[in-house]
Amino acid sequence: MNNGITKLIDKVKRDKTLCRKDALDILNLEKDQFHHLLFAASEIRRHFKGDSVTTCAIVNAKSGRCSEDCAFCAQSAHHKTNFDVYPLMSDTEMLERAEKEERHSRRFSIVTAGKKLQKNELKVVKQTVAGFYEKNLAQKPCASLGILTENDFLRLKDGGLIRYHHNIETSKNFYPHICTTHSYDDRVETIRAAQKAGLETCVGGILGMGELQKDRLDFLYEIRDLDPDSVPINFLVPIKGTRLEKITQMPLWEAVKTIALARFIMPQKDIKLGAGRLEVFKDAQHLVFLSGANGMIVGDLLTIKGRKPEDDIRLMDDLGLELHA
Repeated sequence: MNNGITKLIDKVKRDKTLCRKDALDILNLEKDQFHHLLFAASEIRRHFKGDSVTTCAIVNAKSGRCSEDCAFCAQSAHHKTNFDVYPLMSDTEMLERAEKEERHSRRFSIVTAGKKLQKNELKVVKQTVAGFYEKNLAQKPCASLGILTENDFLRLKDGGLIRYHHNIETSKNFYPHICTTHSYDDRVETIRAAQKAGLETCVGGILGMGELQKDRLDFLYEIRDLDPDSVPINFLVPIKGTRLEKITQMPLWEAVKTIALARFIMPQKDIKLGAGRLEVFKDAQHLVFLSGANGMIVGDLLTIKGRKPEDDIRLMDDLGLELHA
């Protein structure tokens, strides 16, 4: 066993903060340390999270014609893509989607395109969230609705919303290369407003967008400082028509190191994988958990296909993992 990695395991278990030098050492590991890193990440995951894993499903409840220019997004009006465009679904439609996910998901998130929702749209989302309780759904209601205010969050919480998802996407330093129509600070302000309103938060982003190694470090430490409940990690899936369509897919080894590092830096958080999981890990989906993650988004994502939920549930069962909320 690599002595340096062993020391880091002990350090994290003793609730010691991982310094940037230690973090950089992990990102600089060569492939001959693959098995050592997998052991370390799995050990820390088990120590803090046991054999429990979490899943969530999402619905693309409002699609396309987004005013923002996020470089990765197929739903941006600034890009020429062929994805569906439609207004906000009705509460009935969204609840029907949620009911279909009951068997394999512990959370369900209502996701909408656009910088923010209008008051009448927020009312529909609030009605949908209330419907989770009226229908006695087992899934906990979550939402990702863009940039909202504390008052917006208080109204949604009054309807029963549990958690709000709002990514920082990348490091503060690299953010201007990804989006210019709103700022990194706008995103942080939204996250803080959700937390102030008493909601749980889900904060992550996308890796493999051309950022430097330093940006990946900053990204993870910035998420840690925001203290979310859940950290979704996505890998860029280059989509034709977007500004990042020619970016090369992130290599598996780089993905494994970054997930493991997230576990080292945020050992007690739920770290779940979303977009790009299928494209990066391919048939080696078990490495998601061996790398330190303890959750995943199941089913289809916003603009790309996902794995069959039944296959993911079977994988968890094969690994002796148990679902929890």
